[in-house]
Amino acid sequence: MNGYIRPLKSISSLTSRVYCGKIGHMIMIKSNYRYWSLIKELAITDFKLKYQGSVFGYFWSLMKPLAYFGVLYIVFTKIFKIGGSIPYYPVYLLLGVMMFGFWGEATSGAMLSIASKGDLIRKVYFPRIVLVIASSLTSLMTFFLNLFIVFLFALVLGVPLGVKTLLIFLVILEFYFFVLGVSFYLGALFVKYRDVGHIWEVFNQILFYATPIVYPLSLVPLKYAKIMILSPFAQIMQDMRGFIIGSQNVLTVSDYWAFYFIPHLLVIFIFVSGYYLFQKMAAKFAEEV
Repeated sequence: MNGYIRPLKSISSLTSRVYCGKIGHMIMIKSNYRYWSLIKELAITDFKLKYQGSVFGYFWSLMKPLAYFGVLYIVFTKIFKIGGSIPYYPVYLLLGVMMFGFWGEATSGAMLSIASKGDLIRKVYFPRIVLVIASSLTSLMTFFLNLFIVFLFALVLGVPLGVKTLLIFLVILEFYFFVLGVSFYLGALFVKYRDVGHIWEVFNQILFYATPIVYPLSLVPLKYAKIMILSPFAQIMQDMRGFIIGSQNVLTVSDYWAFYFIPHLLVIFIFVSGYYLFQKMAAKFAEEV
């Protein structure tokens, strides 16, 4: 074990030293709990390093989506005049922007989590999946902080929050597993195919407008809305808004029960298949990064 840990002293970058030191300590623990402890330590370290040297720190993660929200709000209320017909549109839009921000940050970060830590992977043995999970948890911490701002907006605007609002934590759990499943795919494939990064950037740009973030599905013709609601992201967005704002402008699919269950089944499929793909490809990561 010491033979693995000594070479870590030669790594010059701050991030590598922090990661290697923590992993070297965790690997000495002979129990399943070590992996959760390792994930927790890496996630917290990532969160701290993310804002190291920044004057505003975490507030950059808040100011960027708020600035984006401000631009979209002006465009879709003053120019296209869509927002005026949606109850509590500022909360509706801000929640969508924050959720998409978490999606983009978590998946992009997880995609790079393996490829960016080649020195670490070649020097220390540990389950590679730990890096993907830790990266996604770092983004999840930021998302929870941003979600607090959404609730402040809701309180100021008089959104009638109730007990049902607590159900959003179940939706967030589903959202996280969906993001994690996609992250397994991206993290594994990016190591071998760097084109995945460019494809994913374009895909996210398309996804933003193909998902009801700035507009409600109720404004989309039903034949198209029934296709869009098959997206797990769209369904999760619908559920989150339904529990916070209410059922207004949320597409009713009671007559099409399959359109409700299919997205949730897709989340399970993506998570399980992504996990198995990642584990299958993980054996060659040290050679390819």
